Amino acid sequence: MKNGDLSELLARASELEKEPRKSKALRRAARAALTWPVEAETVEDLQELRSVGPWLRGIIRGLLDEPPEPVDPPPIRAGFSTLAHARSILTDHPDARAAIRADLQMHTTYSDGSVSVEDMARAAAALGHEYVAITDHSKGLPIAGGIDEATLARQAEEIARVNETAGARVLHSMEVNISVGGEVDMEPEALAKLDVVLGAFHSKLRVKEDQTERYVRALQNPHINTLAHPRGRIFNFRLGLTADWSAVFDVAATNGKAVEIDAYPDRQDLNIELLRHAARAGCFISIGTDAHHPDELAFIEIGIAAAVEARVPFEIILNTMKPEQLIDSARAARGLSA
Repeated sequence: MKNGDLSELLARASELEKEPRKSKALRRAARAALTWPVEAETVEDLQELRSVGPWLRGIIRGLLDEPPEPVDPPPIRAGFSTLAHARSILTDHPDARAAIRADLQMHTTYSDGSVSVEDMARAAAALGHEYVAITDHSKGLPIAGGIDEATLARQAEEIARVNETAGARVLHSMEVNISVGGEVDMEPEALAKLDVVLGAFHSKLRVKEDQTERYVRALQNPHINTLAHPRGRIFNFRLGLTADWSAVFDVAATNGKAVEIDAYPDRQDLNIELLRHAARAGCFISIGTDAHHPDELAFIEIGIAAAVEARVPFEIILNTMKPEQLIDSARAARGLSA
């Protein structure tokens, strides 16, 4: 009975529970199980685990002592791994963790993050990262505190100061909003000054029709390098978009673009199955935690483990590049001089 099994059983129990407070507690624990650092079956006091109180301790202990038959999750919860499982994989593949130099998506107080650029950089350095990309949201996403061109320029000045002392080098990046038509929401002149540019869909993420053309338009946009959290799925909340993924990844490879493993536990997007397709197509892979707080930087292990399970070659993972190599490659892909 691993944490992934417990997560699904708790989610199912939440759907059957009639009392709203208990249903919410079960649903919260189902999500938290993805982030437990060790398998629950190895923990003596289950209340040490996130979102587990006395009542849930009894529920989980019962499941561990008398495991029910395994159940397959519905699509909205399928294909999600756990931090404990990721750590077991990386224990067997220490070379994979050692190859990763950077975390290529995180947010600060410039948009919807919890701490400053310097605090994120120092926390990343403490985890052993050589460099990071700060990717705050752009102005087309006001709900996430998206920033405009003037604020982006001020952030560049702060990053220059932080790079004098922070330990981990900070690349200036951004998560720009991509419209359904494939357009970005920032002036090209501002984006041209960035080291790396992520693009992401943040609207019309529940449509059921095939979205291949939408992806093609986005990947052909000359101002972005990486398609962030491509499907837009969220654990137990949103299924995400569908497309002819072979065609999408071929377009990414042809245009020198990367697709992302968003390692945040709720997202894990791309998942392992789609990563295998992307690796076969030969497009670049970028790994980012999508961290909004320093504690979430540890989720990089979920992304690295996914790459291991999908057998993604190290040489197509952007995070294995030296910073100058990544910057030069990213700027060349956008038609800019090094």
